[in-house]
Amino acid sequence: MSSTTAVESAPGYRAGRTLPLRVEAARQLRRRRTLVMGAVLAVLPFVLIAAFAIGGDRQGRDGRVTLMDTATASGANFAATALFVSAGFLLVVPVALFCGDSVASEASWSSLRYLLAAPVPRARLLWAKLAVALAFSAAAMVLLPLVALVAGTAAYGWGPLRIPTGGSLDAGTATGRLALCVAFVFVGQLVTAALAFWLSTVTDAPLGAVGGAMGLTIVGNVLDAVTALGDWRDLLPAHWQYAWADALQPRPEYGGMVKGTAVSVAYAVVFFALAFRHFRGKDVVS
Repeated sequence: MSSTTAVESAPGYRAGRTLPLRVEAARQLRRRRTLVMGAVLAVLPFVLIAAFAIGGDRQGRDGRVTLMDTATASGANFAATALFVSAGFLLVVPVALFCGDSVASEASWSSLRYLLAAPVPRARLLWAKLAVALAFSAAAMVLLPLVALVAGTAAYGWGPLRIPTGGSLDAGTATGRLALCVAFVFVGQLVTAALAFWLSTVTDAPLGAVGGAMGLTIVGNVLDAVTALGDWRDLLPAHWQYAWADALQPRPEYGGMVKGTAVSVAYAVVFFALAFRHFRGKDVVS
């Protein structure tokens, strides 16, 4: 009888009960990097409020009014501004960190082989790691704009969202639209999450997986800035990362968000599949 068959026939053993999500979530929540990342995201809105207080009012360049110029108009405006300044890079960091550190950290601690010997099926281990990493990434996406909305409301009042191009949205509608924008930003970051998770199964160095995912994300942003690529840029997830701004209009336009979602999900599925395929046959020695 093979060892796998022996394990599966052991009394009381259930593969689906190994490595419960609550146990993995509790382990990740207690880690210092989780607490530090949460603190950074929670403090950023207050840093922005202090910056606006020190800098005072300023007009847009060439008389144009931008989202930054309307940041102090209301709590909703401040939350939208905080999301705008952080979506391009800052919110990439927790996604790359939580997903890139998930499997590679276990290998660096030499505990991965003991988890598999518990025995935790490889697919079960990856699903648990991925689910918790994505949950923490989503929490990071929600934390920043939520704190910004609360802090902005306390500092600038609860009122309609003033649109730089003209018009406004009432506070209730603006809050719902902002929630949709946050959801889109999270979906857009699935590419970074999948890259980081795949690299986490390839290397035993967490920093390599996190840095590799962030580096490739930056390369995508650089390529999107090369206008000579023309329509090829539509295939880059970075090309659609600010499409959520179209939802903050009196007449919202969702075409860019739909295209961005399709591109991001397509890339993410490929890299997640590569992660599971690689880890299934990987010789785990650490």
